Amino acid sequence: MHPMSKKLKSFVYPILAFAVFLLVWQVCVMLGNSEIGFPTPIDVFKEFFYMLTHKVGNYYTVIGHVLWSLSRVLIGFGIAGVLGIILGLTMGWFKYVRAVMMPVFNLLRPIAPLAWIPLAILWFGIGEKYKYFLIFIAAFVPFTLNAFAGASHVDKQLIGAARMLGASDSQLFFDIVVPAAIPSIFSGAQVALSNSWMTMLAAEMVCATEGVGWIIIAGQSVNDMTQMIAGMLAIGIVGLLLATGMRKLEGRCLIWNNQGR
Repeated sequence: MHPMSKKLKSFVYPILAFAVFLLVWQVCVMLGNSEIGFPTPIDVFKEFFYMLTHKVGNYYTVIGHVLWSLSRVLIGFGIAGVLGIILGLTMGWFKYVRAVMMPVFNLLRPIAPLAWIPLAILWFGIGEKYKYFLIFIAAFVPFTLNAFAGASHVDKQLIGAARMLGASDSQLFFDIVVPAAIPSIFSGAQVALSNSWMTMLAAEMVCATEGVGWIIIAGQSVNDMTQMIAGMLAIGIVGLLLATGMRKLEGRCLIWNNQGR
């Protein structure tokens, strides 16, 4: 394919699609007769750039609120990553661990993270711990499932060859099973990060005094739809950057694997 054609597909086309979306948005606002006063794209972008340099609430600009949200996500995501990967790998490789833990895990994993909000508030109060817990729940399931899938689908011929060469059980686990499961773990990390970001927003909308989720609720409390949509814009931008960063990290870590390209 001609280099210019690739550039059009990867750069120009998305910009055109975004421009068409903004144009349709502007036309709908101009032709609409709603009494709600839906803001135009220009109003939203003005509000967004205003929030970059002015405080939203008493303490932080939108950047400060984003950093608060990211700190919550990274803590819950990190703890879920460590525990979920360990549980998934051990369930996938050790049949006794699978026999004990899989029934409990299968019972709890269909429960949506938001269903835990009332219990989380009762257990941890309305401070930071309850938010960490909800984010942990949201990320723990995909981490565990994908680590389990990676560990339980290791090439049997590779395992057999390693045993014939005298590899011990611990060598099999750490030198073959764990590396073979890494591509699947990264796939789970993508889902876990997306789940964590969405759950964090819901947690901040319930109980918080800072964060991008709080920006939306604060706008709702004063009927400021422009602030609400500007907050949603910040959410979308940060979510896109997180997903892109995770894909870049996966590509660098799994350069040896077709799945990571």
